[in-house]
Order: sequence, then C-alpha cells, then structure tokens
Amino acid sequence: MRAIGDTDPGLGAYLRVASDEALRAAEANDLLIRVAGADAWRDRPLLGVTVAVKDLIQTADLPTTRGSRLVNDRPDVDAPVVARLRAAGAVVVGKTTTSEYGWSASTVSRVAPPTRNPWDRSRTAGGSSGGSAAAVAAGLCTVALGTDGAGSIRIPAAFCGVVGYKPSFGRVPYVPPCADRLSHLGPIGRTVADVAAVADVIAGFDVGDPDSGVAWPEVERQPSRLRVGWLEFPDTADEVRSVSERLHPVLGELGHRLERLDLPFDDPYPALVDTLAAADAAGTSAADEELCDPGRLAIVRYGRTVTGAAVSRAEETRLRLRAGLGAVWGRYDLLAMATVPIEPFDVDAIAPAWAADPAELRWLAWSPATYPFNMTGQPAISLPVGLTSAGLPVGVQLVGPVGGDRLLLAAAAQIEALLSPLPALPEPATKG
Repeated sequence: MRAIGDTDPGLGAYLRVASDEALRAAEANDLLIRVAGADAWRDRPLLGVTVAVKDLIQTADLPTTRGSRLVNDRPDVDAPVVARLRAAGAVVVGKTTTSEYGWSASTVSRVAPPTRNPWDRSRTAGGSSGGSAAAVAAGLCTVALGTDGAGSIRIPAAFCGVVGYKPSFGRVPYVPPCADRLSHLGPIGRTVADVAAVADVIAGFDVGDPDSGVAWPEVERQPSRLRVGWLEFPDTADEVRSVSERLHPVLGELGHRLERLDLPFDDPYPALVDTLAAADAAGTSAADEELCDPGRLAIVRYGRTVTGAAVSRAEETRLRLRAGLGAVWGRYDLLAMATVPIEPFDVDAIAPAWAADPAELRWLAWSPATYPFNMTGQPAISLPVGLTSAGLPVGVQLVGPVGGDRLLLAAAAQIEALLSPLPALPEPATKG
C-alpha cells in the first residue's frame, strides 16, 4: 500500500484504494498461513495475491462509479468475478481508473485525472482498462481485472508492456451483462502464468450472465508445431512493425510454422460503431446528458439515430465475420499480429489526432486488430515483445479459435519464455 501511496499520485492508475480493507484481508491471510501452513493454499490458490479491479466492475467495499458523474444505481455487492477472487484468497487493493462506461480506448474521464503510461508519463496508458494496466506495469498490484468491448484489455496491456488476456466470450461471467454482447472480462498481469491462474479462478457459469453458459467446444490441441497466420493491418507504424516481428524467429525456434496472409475479412468497424452506439444510447436518457462525458455524448446521440434495421445489419456482419474466420481455422491454429499499430499517443487525448473527434465516429478505428475479435468472441492475448526507439512498449497479439483458450495460453507461455523481457521502468518513470 505504501508503494501505491508513493507512486500513484503521479500515475493516476487508482480511483480509490482499499487501504484498511486490504490490510485486514492480508492480516487474515497471514493468520491462516500460520495456522494451516502449506494447506492454506489448497483451496485458496491466490492466497495473498494483490488484485486491482477496474471501476466498471462491482465491489462490495468500494464504490463503483463506472468512470462517470452519472448516478450509479448498481448495488454495493461483489461481482461474481470479485467474489471468486476473494474466495481464492486474493486481496483487493483498489479500483482502477477507466473512461466513462469504458467508452474510449484511453483512460480520460470527468471523475479523475487521465492515467499516465508508466514508461512515459506524457503518453496515454491506453484504455479503457488503462488504470489496471498501468497499476500492473508499475508494480502497484500483481494482477488486475479489466473489461474488453473493442480492445480495452489488450490495448492498454500493449501500451504498458504487460500481458492482457481476453477469454472466449462467455467463459467468464460479466455481471451485470452488457447490452452490446461484445464485452469480455479478463485479467491483466506481468506474466502469462499470472493471467492464466486468475482466469481459472474467475471462469464459469453465473446465473447473472446467461451468456456465461455458452459451451464452446474445447480445442484439444497441444502447442507443438502450430500453424500460425501473421496478419498485418494497414497503417502500421514502421517501428511497431519492426519490433512486433521479433516474434517471428521465436516461433521458428519453437517449431511453429509462420505464414503471412492477407486479411481474411473486411473491416467490420461500421458494424461495431452501430452496435456500441445503439447500446450506449439505450442506457442513457436525455436527462443524463448534462453529466455525460462530452465525447461519449456524441456517440450516444448518434446511437439514438441507429435504426433496428441497422442493428440487424450489424449483427449480420458479425455472423459473416465469424463464419469467414471459421474457415481460417481449417488452415491455422493461431493468428498473430501487432496488438496496436501505433505507439501511445498524448495522455490527455482519447485517440490519435485523426480519430479524436467523437462526432466523426472514428474513436476506436485506430485499433483495427482488436475489435474484430470482440465481434467473433474469440480468445486473444497481448504479450510485450520489445520497445521502440522512444522506449515505448510494443505488444503482439495471439488469437485462437473460440474455445481455444487453453491452447492459446499454453502457446503464449511458450513464446513468453523465449522473448527477451522488457527492461526495468525508467527511473524516475517519466519523460514529461
């Protein structure tokens, strides 16, 4: 807790810190260990692990503002994932910052200062789980929970040089469920082993999320001699491309076969916009407008113009995308690519300059490698692969077939073991 107090005022990863509650939980864990010894971990695999929780996820002992000034009428109870973490012995240390309702892939809101990137505090940590990624990167917790509706776990993980895992849709219960049915809940950590351990604890059906009963067929495949398709998205920055391709020789060393392939789908961004905007509009009344984030309000107002026919066409796009990628899995076991095609932008911005006007509806268009896999429900993980010449992290994304979570995590762990670890954060962790 001392580290949070010393470091976070200049970082902005936490909205609230559970100082007293976390210390009581830690003391209870210490007592259990003294009494039960090694048996203390038998039913509590995360005993003593410090966990931060994104402010979109409900907690009993800390308010959930959802990054917004709007009235939060959610009950003060733990979401199923938080309850499962506590039952496994984890210690919740605080709530991490997010954009309002997670609307943007940055962490700028009206309730807290923007979250800064631990590698360069003049840059964004990404979002909307930017507080969670920054907290992990700065060593202010072991793991953190995030949500991901268009890349909101993987984008900040890539920008902050940590691991971000989006499980298959429905594998982890999202309560209350999201109307857009694009959002996944998952962990951010420093290693694949960390996120895999947390994912094992939080996965499974909960009655509050009917989609958590989705039974994807488990992919029975060992992570040896995999066929990996490499995707390159338009407008990828040269440095990002160069650093991300450090993955290629690692795959060869592991005996995997890498093939470059053309993008096997058209950009589904227009369908994403209609889906997200319509869902946001449905949950925001005209009386709420004065308190809304101005950027999100532009999306809400557009969402009120989206017709039922447009939402139906967006769903058709989603189904075509799933069917088209289904054919890809006949030829490849995994897909790989740079997680984000650019380096982190300015800390106060919601997007790069060309996409920063919400009225133009391009606020997520700058991350074309993340949102397609929300629309398909596939599992995806971002791993840090290196730094640019500016000292900024680059992530590579691995994507598996639906139900292929275990294969994806096993392959990611193999790759992680051969990648060069990132250096320590600069001291002090600031350049601006």
